[in-house]
Amino acid sequence: MDYVWQIAEVVLMCAVVGMAVAPRASGEEAVNIGSRLELLVDKALVEKMSGGARLELHHPVRREIVLKTDKPWEGNASAFQSVFKDGDLYRMYYRGIHYRHGGKPAEALENHPWFLCYAESKDGVHWRRPKVGLFEFNGSKANNIILTPEFLKDIGGDPAHTAAFLDTNPDCPPDEKYKIVVVSWKRHGMFCLKSADGVHFSPMSKDPMVTEGAFDSQNLVFWDPVRKEYREYHRQCKDGVRDILTSTSKTLDKFPKPKFLKYPGAPKEHLYTNAILPYYRAPHIFIGFPMRYTERGWVDSTFALPGLDVRMARAKGHSRYGMAITDALFMTSRDGRTFKRWPEAFIRPGPRRRHSWVYGDNFVFWGMVETKSTIEDAPDEISLYATESYWEGTYTSIRRYTIRVDGFVSVNAPLSGGEIVTKPIVFGGGNLALNMETSGAGDIRVEVQNAEGKAIKGYTLDDCPPIFGDRLRHIVRWKGGGDVRSLAGKPVRLRFVLRDADLYSYQFVPYKRDPKRPAVPKPAPKPKKPKKKPAKKAKK
Repeated sequence: MDYVWQIAEVVLMCAVVGMAVAPRASGEEAVNIGSRLELLVDKALVEKMSGGARLELHHPVRREIVLKTDKPWEGNASAFQSVFKDGDLYRMYYRGIHYRHGGKPAEALENHPWFLCYAESKDGVHWRRPKVGLFEFNGSKANNIILTPEFLKDIGGDPAHTAAFLDTNPDCPPDEKYKIVVVSWKRHGMFCLKSADGVHFSPMSKDPMVTEGAFDSQNLVFWDPVRKEYREYHRQCKDGVRDILTSTSKTLDKFPKPKFLKYPGAPKEHLYTNAILPYYRAPHIFIGFPMRYTERGWVDSTFALPGLDVRMARAKGHSRYGMAITDALFMTSRDGRTFKRWPEAFIRPGPRRRHSWVYGDNFVFWGMVETKSTIEDAPDEISLYATESYWEGTYTSIRRYTIRVDGFVSVNAPLSGGEIVTKPIVFGGGNLALNMETSGAGDIRVEVQNAEGKAIKGYTLDDCPPIFGDRLRHIVRWKGGGDVRSLAGKPVRLRFVLRDADLYSYQFVPYKRDPKRPAVPKPAPKPKKPKKKPAKKAKK
């Protein structure tokens, strides 16, 4: 079944929050979700929304700078980075480029060939540059350079326009486990490199796998584990606007003619990169973090932005180098081609008074990783990485951002309440788990309905005690318990009623017996007050 975002879907609003929203008539095909995780990033499985319920885009928290590309072979124009976790090791691939034509601060570092560099980490926060000893720079191989133009001369490859990934295709040979997508300007196309260890790479073919496109961006290829195929994304202009092409193939030899992505209801905007990948917890959903490019013109606010002297120096090359601004967007898709793209920024340039609001900043790395929370006793969170201080001094800063697991978008409702009802679904599992968050006064209640929208006995809203707290995996328990095995394989609808709460995702998980709850202690009885003795009557 096609899960494409439907921009024209009608949302029925109810004046009374407690009133159930009438679903469509029965007979429509139920969506078999099995036991997969479903994110509330779109309305693909939502039948109706009412009251104050709405989809809300969340924003990552700005954390520390984890790396500065300040080595002599790196520079101020490092971008097109890739990051992924490989067992217990976090791997990062980034380009070493320097632009001296950015004013006096940039002239402190000499020009050098464009390289691809490699870093690694044990926690995703503290990164080191291993001395891989592959290529010489200024007379020494004590560096982390893994690709050079000279090494790629046979295919005319550009080590600065790359994307690295871990190939999860179960049929991938061990010596091809790690791959890098590289652009060739000489051959005009995308090539693929292979490696057994993630450091030593070699070309897989002498011929490009994709030839139609502009390719002047970070071009991607990855294995789609749901559809069992490789998918590629690369840049091309469409009607004068930077846009994205895609195609799929069962192998990496040759991709068919690509097609442009679709963004129903989204404004026409320049998308400089795409950073699309399957969400690792729900790979049937694609998530992208494109960098949006906007030319704001030379207005009063432009002159008030940080680094005016450097901005004016860059403008000598082209006016847009001084007044263009880049930020990060968020988009999702269920078919890989039609995306729900949020018009509001996912990452704004931010409050810094230096090294910010720069053309090339807020480029989100391709890839996301789970890391330990910065809050004690809190569950792991997702780390994303993005650029800062691009093309200003002698280095680019790499900033870490964190966001809740599944926490990109939620169904949110105020304390006055709101609710959603899903389309008919068929599930497999024995318990319903929610990734949810409420205030101290807020809560969520869940009702299971049949395909016609009638509440099922034992799973009604009145049977569901209010759910409150902050959990990545909270099991819903009605008065009769959390066992939903009797409903598995049958078309049902889920009705969520929220008050000052966020619902990020839900999933039907294997059944576990309801836990035994301790008996609530009864307050000790208050000691009885001694009876007052009646006063003796005075003798007459």
